[in-house]
Amino acid sequence: MTSERISATHLVVQVCACQVLVQIGAFFWPALLPELAGRWALTNSQAGWITAIFYGAYIVAVPILVTLTDRIDAKRVYLAGVAATVLGHLLFALLADGFWSAFAARALTGIGWAGTYMTGLKLLADQVDDKLMSRATAGHAASIGISGALSFACADFVAGALGWRAAFLAASVSAAIAWLIVALNAPRQAKRSSPPQSIRSLFDFRPVLKNRSAMAYAVAYCVHTLEMNALRGWGVAFLGFVAVGTGIPDTLSPTTTLTILGLAGTLASVLGNEAAIRLGRQRLITFAMMGSAACAILLGYVGTQSYLLAVGLILIYGPIVWLDSSSLTAGTAGSAEPSRRGATLAVHSMLGYIGGFVGPLAVGFVLDLGGGMSSASWSAAFTLIAALMVMGLFAFAWLQPRALAGDRGRDAHDR
Repeated sequence: MTSERISATHLVVQVCACQVLVQIGAFFWPALLPELAGRWALTNSQAGWITAIFYGAYIVAVPILVTLTDRIDAKRVYLAGVAATVLGHLLFALLADGFWSAFAARALTGIGWAGTYMTGLKLLADQVDDKLMSRATAGHAASIGISGALSFACADFVAGALGWRAAFLAASVSAAIAWLIVALNAPRQAKRSSPPQSIRSLFDFRPVLKNRSAMAYAVAYCVHTLEMNALRGWGVAFLGFVAVGTGIPDTLSPTTTLTILGLAGTLASVLGNEAAIRLGRQRLITFAMMGSAACAILLGYVGTQSYLLAVGLILIYGPIVWLDSSSLTAGTAGSAEPSRRGATLAVHSMLGYIGGFVGPLAVGFVLDLGGGMSSASWSAAFTLIAALMVMGLFAFAWLQPRALAGDRGRDAHDR
């Protein structure tokens, strides 16, 4: 193994570890939603807005921040995003006392996510070769999944021991540590051999939108993120509802279940990318989307009858949702023109988090339209999620995505 390859591998490990530290607090709000919504007398729609604004702010910021990495060093953008995350969690810890203050603090952490998620991937893409990139993408997705899973357990543990404000303060400190690691150790991007694009051409997304293969993966990522964030954003509340209605469980609390779900989903995402390489990316993604839609229907109509049944279904549902996560992002990155990879990932990420914004908000609205949390309103919410997944699957097939270099299970027209 060459020293260059060792350096690239070390960079992947370093960035992935820092992503865990940065994003560990991302789901503290959903984990603590039942407690804080009750404390602040929030409606389901207001709680959904606080969850959704994280993704709404991301949607606004990501086309600017990630696209800028085609012009300036991704490391600089990444560090700015981490700083926004540090400040957002700090403000939530010190000042949040109701809807608007929580809304503003979560919006700032959403901007931080926009400056760290895909920019972290772009930082890797600028430094590693094409052969390593697919697995680097899977590792990067795994780090995000691990942080998301641990987020629920950490929030529950710290809030239980020291209070909810201490939990958000701990998230701020964790992100600050990541800032120091990247600032001191991550290499700068090598100087470009070609002149930089003008600002006007840099933010011209038309060539990206004309790339059918990249857009196929991006559209599928939109509905994938919608479903994933609806489940993460409301999973604790759903299991809490079922527990109250059917008996408080002795084991596997809602937050523990969501932690296990996140870890199982992370493993599924990594294994899914390997399966896509060997069996075919389109086949794997199609299976995951069809399977998750079926699980959503089952969870909505059967899961409310028993807490243990709900836990079991969620722990099956989650890994199927996560199965195509890294495969979709790798598909977009691999389909992008190298000179527009930042812009392409920006569009991919923006579409994904439009879904992430809509998912939790839609569930909150459906619950309120149904008169509050009830078996019927939860069934309606999960049915809506399933219907959107089916629509996304049709769009994915119509756009005809191509396989990537190194995918062994390619269809004939991709060879």
